[in-house]
Amino acid sequence: MSLWAGRVGGELAAEVWEFLRADDAELLPYDCAATLVHARRLHAAGILDDNELAEVSSKLAEMEEVWPEDEDVHSAIERQLGEVGRKIHAGRSRNDQVAAALRLYVQAACREADEALRAFCAVVLDRAEAEAETPLPGYTHLQRALPVTVGHHLLAWVEMLERDLARYGSASAAAAPSPLGSGALAGSSLSLPPPDGAQIRNSLDAVADRDFALDYLYACSVLFVHLSRIGEELVLWATSEFGFVKLPESAATGSSMMPQKLNPDVAELVRGKAGTMIGRLTGLLAVVKGLPLAYDRDLQEDKPPVFAARRDTKLALAALSVLVKGLELDRERLAAACADPLLRATDRAEDLVRGGVPFRDAHEQVSAEVRAGTFEPPTESPPRGAPGPADVRAAVGAARQRIGV
Repeated sequence: MSLWAGRVGGELAAEVWEFLRADDAELLPYDCAATLVHARRLHAAGILDDNELAEVSSKLAEMEEVWPEDEDVHSAIERQLGEVGRKIHAGRSRNDQVAAALRLYVQAACREADEALRAFCAVVLDRAEAEAETPLPGYTHLQRALPVTVGHHLLAWVEMLERDLARYGSASAAAAPSPLGSGALAGSSLSLPPPDGAQIRNSLDAVADRDFALDYLYACSVLFVHLSRIGEELVLWATSEFGFVKLPESAATGSSMMPQKLNPDVAELVRGKAGTMIGRLTGLLAVVKGLPLAYDRDLQEDKPPVFAARRDTKLALAALSVLVKGLELDRERLAAACADPLLRATDRAEDLVRGGVPFRDAHEQVSAEVRAGTFEPPTESPPRGAPGPADVRAAVGAARQRIGV
């Protein structure tokens, strides 16, 4: 059923129908919620009577799937509403209808990402607390630099994830204003009351705005950049060359040819999906960049990247939680790596500074000792500058309070 069929005589070519048809079934519960709000507006204006409103409310609560014969989710809703569905579209357009439904969808997706992120943070914080004393070489340029602990390193992951939580909160807030009442682009001559929460200042912008979807995809893209960095470190740590961790068999795969292999597929796939997620953001930016006001059918392309982003975010965070929770640390390998005396070169230079030597002179002296092979690390242990176990545990507690886990 085409909602615009009154203007067009005859049948669309099958090829055109297949091209125009929207794959937007995921919007069904959100479009139903927005439709109920609109039905109440129609009731308040006397366009729907009490029985009709009750019928709409009951049928919306029992909505089924979208059919292949439906052009989009909006058509599916009108079909399933039956005779009263012929009245439900008064005072609205698919333009404000789809914008309202997508905003509700994005808010739900942000809440889901928030919950999954907090759950993953809880897993990482548990490991950080348990490994507050476990030594780990810190790296710059992927070269051993200074000694830290596994707990301190995992807390760096949490810092990134906390910023992601803030981004999802901002995206959810951006999606909150309702565009209902904007109609196709300039409202309606019907005297309908504004919906609760409506914050429309300009009806043309309300139906054309997809900034909230871009904000959501940006939050997902930055999250996956962070997850990709985490995944890359796990891939490195699991190599024979590093040998810091052993992968849990519940979150790793084997090889179809090489019997000895245990592959970090979860970490690698998260790393790969970061590029796909960035592509979704870039793609929607390209869709909206040249659109004249108000609504254009190009905006049908706003939904597939948002739907896919929600699915990948949920799955990736759940899989990574299993992986990180099940990691086995090779404590002997970690201790041996941290026994590298060159990790204490900076401590040696700072000992000289405490003795009154200018830092540049101390740096040159220690560098010369390293080049000559005569370098001797300081005798105190642990290093003075590294966050100690008590610092890590305190930081874990503070993070738990901030995140609420």
